[in-house]
Amino acid sequence: MNTANLLSRPDVTPGFPGVSFGRSADGMIVALVDKTAFAMAPARDGRHYLVTAWSISRPMAQWTRGDFYGHSGDIADEAAFRARVLENAEHQREKRALGRREINTHAHTPWGTSQGATVYAEGVTCHSTAGHGGFHLSAERNRNVHPMLRVRGGFYEEDECWAIVALTYPHLFTAFERCCAERTIKDSWPDAWEKIFGTILQPGESRTKDQRAFEREHAGDGIVVSAITSKHEPGFVECVATPGGQARRGH
Repeated sequence: MNTANLLSRPDVTPGFPGVSFGRSADGMIVALVDKTAFAMAPARDGRHYLVTAWSISRPMAQWTRGDFYGHSGDIADEAAFRARVLENAEHQREKRALGRREINTHAHTPWGTSQGATVYAEGVTCHSTAGHGGFHLSAERNRNVHPMLRVRGGFYEEDECWAIVALTYPHLFTAFERCCAERTIKDSWPDAWEKIFGTILQPGESRTKDQRAFEREHAGDGIVVSAITSKHEPGFVECVATPGGQARRGH
């Protein structure tokens, strides 16, 4: 494909991976980054969702909402959609430049036998298993993790603890991954973040700190701890509230 032609078209960008924008068969704004497909799917009240799919074989003009299964949250408008797509493209470019290496392995992990792994660097390996996954740091690598975040044995699960690895070895991660890791650490381990960086997280900067503040403020209030659709009053919901939202005791 001619680069000059690419640069003259606002819906395509050159380089790896190239980014293409277009319209689906049902009118959605869509994009393609390598094999990852994105769409700005309509929701209620004029809102939109960012949805994704992998390796759709048909041309963009033939895509429909039914092709997309991943959900990546709300998206404000077309400008925000394009920004998210371009962010992903940059993430993929950075990831490629990092030179991560895929290997076959049957190593034992806390989540089961590894079905494959990605080597980020010597002593930093991310394992995938049938049900879960995460990083394993060698003993030497694990010693560099801050004591407030260090996991004995060096296994860091993929939901939240991966962020500890990214915080410890930022040069092995893309800018997008580092941003996500920062958010995760602040939300899940605010005390460690404040200790490590000598700062105080303000309201709105940490989910855990905000929850603690809410619980202190409403310690004597009735807070709903469960809710079910009422079988006795159609159209109503039956709720159970306890002081401060404490779990119910007994039956």
